[in-house]
Amino acid sequence: MASFRTRLALLGSAAALVAGALAPAQLVGAQPAAASDYDWVALGDSYTAGVIPAAGDVFESPRDGCERTDQSYPQVIDRDFGSLIELTNVSCGAATIQDVTFRAQEPIGRHLPPLSEDSDYPFPPVPPQSEAVKPGTDVITVGAGGNTLGFAGILFKCLELGGGSGGVGTPCKDELAASIPGKLDQVSRDYDEMLAALHERAPHAKILAVGYPTVIPEDTSMCRYNDLHHFLSVTRGDLDWLRKDVLEPLNKAIEKSADTRDAATFVNLYDSSRNHSVCDAGPWVEGVFDHDDQPAFVHPNAKGHRHAADHVASAILNVIAPN
Repeated sequence: MASFRTRLALLGSAAALVAGALAPAQLVGAQPAAASDYDWVALGDSYTAGVIPAAGDVFESPRDGCERTDQSYPQVIDRDFGSLIELTNVSCGAATIQDVTFRAQEPIGRHLPPLSEDSDYPFPPVPPQSEAVKPGTDVITVGAGGNTLGFAGILFKCLELGGGSGGVGTPCKDELAASIPGKLDQVSRDYDEMLAALHERAPHAKILAVGYPTVIPEDTSMCRYNDLHHFLSVTRGDLDWLRKDVLEPLNKAIEKSADTRDAATFVNLYDSSRNHSVCDAGPWVEGVFDHDDQPAFVHPNAKGHRHAADHVASAILNVIAPN
């Protein structure tokens, strides 16, 4: 994204000039406190935190079980922005919207038996993510909703039912479709509550509601049945259902909450990632296992986070320096 790079360079240069102009003569040569610095808090679930090895290394020691990785989009943006923005990243794998808003979360790390065991599990609870938001926070990004919808549980049920069907039909849709509208309604209610709480904690902050990327291609014939690097035993019919009736409506629910009374700005990652689904060549999202045969549970890899970083960073620049 050349325009983003150019705007970032110009803004950084301007901030440096302003800081230099405001510095007392005797302090020239010392490191000034830039007048245009901003405080940014990153909230969200595993699609923000990174979590999987294909999204980099966990950089916190000791681990808290949230599995924030160094190639996740908040960390990529933090490196791109340098001193322009101060990042507080409290995103956490498996977080629900309520974990962001008001509930302490017990992180699971990479403990998802029987697919993976985590020797450090269990982890102590972490505070509600919203507690990191302060009255002086300038920008809040939040990427959440998938765990409130229960997507991981839906996916594992589809794996189970698809294995039993031999890849034929829509066994997952047949069993779960009736429950999806209620789950989407819960996402909308919780999201509205979360945005209201964030506005109350930081009345002047700009909130960016980050959507989810394309996970399943429109042409599901690209997805190979029983391929570990795709969706394993999920049938093509169920993949079509998951895309049209579960994942796309999830993004719509988030966008609608963001648009209500201009509560937030929606960052659309879906359209720009259409040709980089799990089943595409050069995927930005890994399948059930990544291409090094490590558990990935359908999460963005480093390329996917680079894509998210470019879009989220542009959105941040639009709200802190719209001209």
